[in-house]
Amino acid sequence: MMKIIAYLVTLLLITGCFACGGDDEGRINDAVETDWLIPSAQVMDGGPGKDGIPSIDNPKFTSTQNVDYLEDTDLVIGMFNGGAVVAYPHPVLDWHEIVNDELGDMSYALTYCPLTGTANAWDRSLSAGSSTFGVSGKLYNNNLMPYDRSTDSYWSQLTMSCVNGDLLGEKINTFPIVETTWKTWKRMFPVSIVLNEDTGFDRDYDRYPYGDYKTNNNRIIFPLSIDDKRLPRKERVLGLIEDYGKKVYSLELFENPKAIHDVIGEKDLLILGSKEDNLILSFENIGLVDFEIDFSNFPIIGRDANDNVLDVKGFVRSGPFAGEQLDQPNAFMGYWFSFGAFHDGIEIYEN
Repeated sequence: MMKIIAYLVTLLLITGCFACGGDDEGRINDAVETDWLIPSAQVMDGGPGKDGIPSIDNPKFTSTQNVDYLEDTDLVIGMFNGGAVVAYPHPVLDWHEIVNDELGDMSYALTYCPLTGTANAWDRSLSAGSSTFGVSGKLYNNNLMPYDRSTDSYWSQLTMSCVNGDLLGEKINTFPIVETTWKTWKRMFPVSIVLNEDTGFDRDYDRYPYGDYKTNNNRIIFPLSIDDKRLPRKERVLGLIEDYGKKVYSLELFENPKAIHDVIGEKDLLILGSKEDNLILSFENIGLVDFEIDFSNFPIIGRDANDNVLDVKGFVRSGPFAGEQLDQPNAFMGYWFSFGAFHDGIEIYEN
């Protein structure tokens, strides 16, 4: 507990630091040492040290209908595999950042960074064998740097790669996730399991540990290599990060629920969102045309002009493409500043 308190004190003391030591463009020294894939001078000590923020390695769950520890506005990270569906609440992740878990045949680490607001589900199968991940206590561009317990290598959550250690340069495989509010999740998946507060650690999960951080655009804790101000720093956006291209879609685009047909590289994409439901879904399109979104009848999320009916998992329930499942690109929600810092000049979708 004392380590967590020390960490919070550190956070309070280091406020107001944006792209510290940078030039007029908001960049800082980007020299890279040979044993790091990122500038080691920009790797920051977050405060509590390795495992000072403890990962959850023996997660316990409660069924959706029995959850009494979440508010409707709380955000959750959701995953599904076949008929298995699970949600991980932000109020628990804020204190632990990593959950090592399994869902069906998927073995993964659900990684969440409170400072960048980003989550990923990582395949725990590495070239060195299966591993669990822990919180290293290090940050790059305010972003979580997990370490694997097999080789003690350091990874960058937002580059999804090993940046220091025996596995240097290895890329991580990810599984699709969805972020939304607890209220919307209950409508999407009334039968699911939810990570509960029985973690084995003494934490006040009713309290957000970072004060006004979520809403204060002037509060960035540690230096940024790039401080891209095209959008407010804490605006929630979906970042699509793929080899064929990168783009962000702001939740503000979906003040009125809508379907966006977009093309990145040679990929035809379908982006579906509703600000009211705090939900953006993304799929690789297989030929759906003039898609009409409808989030009022989950798990169905809409249909196209040819009566292809799509559900929230990407399955076409009926119509000419019945039985097909749309692939999901590597896409996840986060604060705008994090995507701007890691992907210089990343494209922002505009109406």
